[in-house]
Amino acid sequence: MSRQDRPGPLFRHLKKACFIRRPNRFLVECRLGGRPVRAFLPNPGRLQELLLPGRTIYLTADPKTPHRRTRYTAVAVLREGHPILLHTHKTNEAARFLIEEGRIPGLKGARILRSEVRMGHSRFDFLLKRGRQDILLEVKSCTLVGEKVAMFPDAVTERGARHLKELAALAERGAETILLFLVHWPFAKLFLPDYHTDLEFSKVLLEVRRKVKVIPLSIGWRRDLSLSPEVHRLRIPWSLIEQEAQDRGSYLLLLKLRRDRKLSVGSLGRLPFKKGFYLYVGSAMSQLSRRIERHRRLRKRHRWHIDFLREKAHFCSALPIRSSARLECEIAQALGKVSEWTVERFGCSDCSCRSHLFGMSEDPLRSEAFQKVLQHFRMDRLFARSRGA
Repeated sequence: MSRQDRPGPLFRHLKKACFIRRPNRFLVECRLGGRPVRAFLPNPGRLQELLLPGRTIYLTADPKTPHRRTRYTAVAVLREGHPILLHTHKTNEAARFLIEEGRIPGLKGARILRSEVRMGHSRFDFLLKRGRQDILLEVKSCTLVGEKVAMFPDAVTERGARHLKELAALAERGAETILLFLVHWPFAKLFLPDYHTDLEFSKVLLEVRRKVKVIPLSIGWRRDLSLSPEVHRLRIPWSLIEQEAQDRGSYLLLLKLRRDRKLSVGSLGRLPFKKGFYLYVGSAMSQLSRRIERHRRLRKRHRWHIDFLREKAHFCSALPIRSSARLECEIAQALGKVSEWTVERFGCSDCSCRSHLFGMSEDPLRSEAFQKVLQHFRMDRLFARSRGA
């Protein structure tokens, strides 16, 4: 792609700020030039592995919305020196440019007829024309990336699953339908649905893959948020997805103890627990979702060590790590390296691990070290396995 064939920056007058926290889905707090500011975040995804304290956030001021409470909009975040686009609506601008320039494999020769096209109960991003064939194209923005693996979605998306089903129904009636994932990470090689987070979406994608063409495309952004010339189509290891996208595997239970406590824990006796956050590693090689739901409930018969702590601690979240292999002990060993303390012999009576319960004074979800552990077991380990899939 020559310089003249590249679109200019998406935004003008970009400012770099330091991310502090995210009070709600559409708002972030940052430090800009030494003062705290709030910015609108046009992205409902979880973004937990990207929005970490201290990360550089790109902000832009929008003069067209003076009535809005926040003057700034958060449009991108730096990861390892590379911008990742957060502004989901701007993803379609990138898609439009790539279509018009013939840069998308499988869409060369297609031209855009209309955008925001209503079909049935849904609205799709583009209606294209190639020869006499109409093509319905839906675009998804993918920001959930590991070193070489990209996954979508990073939060449960009932709308995404519905779009897939409607695209498949339209394909059955003779339409050509395409789902384009724009992955905002130039180093990605592999694409999978995030079956850890949204198993239903993953199963629907598997069901419709022979009716709806799936094109995952890796793109990159320059520091001025202009599009980089490199565009790569990612590989999808369908057989690996079929094997792994099942309701089984391991999980991390995140609890918070608001004050120091001494608790009776079954055969372990009375143990001291420091105030802070606790990460418990468990597994269920069938009905994983039911096991996690049990941990959410307070009223139940105490069966495992974790039940005694759960009774007194606040439930924060549960993070499934779906896998056909039992990874519980490997995860425990990795968490032992990033946690601040360990509760000896907790939850590991049937294995040789030191513990399956680990403590941290601050929220692990805001810890880059913890996010790297989660990324490894959910994503990066799949790259080597995919070569044989």
